[in-house]
Amino acid sequence: MQPSDDPADPYDTSSATVSPEAAAHLIAACAFSEEERTAVYRAIETRRDVRDQFRPDPLPDDLVRRLLEAAHRAPSVGFMQPWNFIMIRQAETRERAWQAFSQANEEAALMFEGGRRAQYQRLKLEGIRKAPLSICITCDTKRGGPVVLGRTHNPATDVYSTVCAVQNLWLAARAEGVGVGWVSIFHEDAIKAILKIPDHVKIVAWLCLGYVDELYDMPELAVKGWRDRLPLDKLVFEEGWQDCEDL
Repeated sequence: MQPSDDPADPYDTSSATVSPEAAAHLIAACAFSEEERTAVYRAIETRRDVRDQFRPDPLPDDLVRRLLEAAHRAPSVGFMQPWNFIMIRQAETRERAWQAFSQANEEAALMFEGGRRAQYQRLKLEGIRKAPLSICITCDTKRGGPVVLGRTHNPATDVYSTVCAVQNLWLAARAEGVGVGWVSIFHEDAIKAILKIPDHVKIVAWLCLGYVDELYDMPELAVKGWRDRLPLDKLVFEEGWQDCEDL
């Protein structure tokens, strides 16, 4: 991008000065209080993927709105905000989605062998029929036009941005005492047909939401022996890639 000749242009990078219009929106970048920091880290550390602990009572509309507002505050490349939120409450629609999951889940089980297949089949991997609310979060690949700032050389950044919205919603839900489960085992075309989603829109997440009374103190797949959390020190590299094939 070439520097602008307009001194009021907020995109002018030719100097370190900030236009009066932009400066009016600057706020102090101070750290949170210790109590606030603790709350943020607690939400991150205790967030869980809920599959089976949902209560049937519906979530209040104002709470759901807060979760959606949190999701909508997510960062997005070029501020394209590619997400949409499809709310699914009707039992009939959730049943059709569960049938799509069930078919794909049977296919997935066959991809594992021996004891691993039996272990997979014992896992509870969704709460579509049990949770009172599902939200299908999508990514509109055409939002923002054919050329989007920051997406010119990596078109997948629209999906990355949408995943940020998923995470925002998930952390807000944890703070509200709401359980969330991410369902990913389905053929995208099957869910698109159920929800009448256009071809150019991608499904990023089917989330099951509902109140929960208990959560595991560690990821459920770790509790049930599927996989342990990897040690952070083996995942942090300095100045370039290092071998980590044993992970």
